[in-house]
Amino acid sequence: MSADLIFAICNFVVLPGWILLIVLPKWKWTLALISTVIIPFVLGLVYVGLFASQLGEFPEGGGLGSTQSLMVTFSNSYILTAAWIHYLAFDLFVGAWEVGDAQKQKISHWLVIPCLVLTFIAGPTGLMLYFVCRFVVTKNIPLVTPVRN
Repeated sequence: MSADLIFAICNFVVLPGWILLIVLPKWKWTLALISTVIIPFVLGLVYVGLFASQLGEFPEGGGLGSTQSLMVTFSNSYILTAAWIHYLAFDLFVGAWEVGDAQKQKISHWLVIPCLVLTFIAGPTGLMLYFVCRFVVTKNIPLVTPVRN
């Protein structure tokens, strides 16, 4: 299968997840489909498959140590597609976290929608906007809390 076709399919696969987050955030299956099973798992399988299929195909001079070597690495369309799938999966997961956290914090979904759109388009920018909204509404800085056993 061509990298372009895989790219197009994966772009399509995430759209229902984003639509559910925006339109049906409180539906019992929305967060389950996006943050636990179906969509991230499928994207993860495709990512692993693409990455594994290209292990012997890294371009000469490619790597992760500089922008130049990264550009060489991404000249392989399958590696570039795998990297894009990485963004698709993690941005969708972050969007699901935003929705779940907003529900726990009792933040109006209308305030979260622009954050979701920005998270979909520009990942960290949407997350940053969500943190600002969360702070304005709750007056608390969102900190990571340690896991307790």
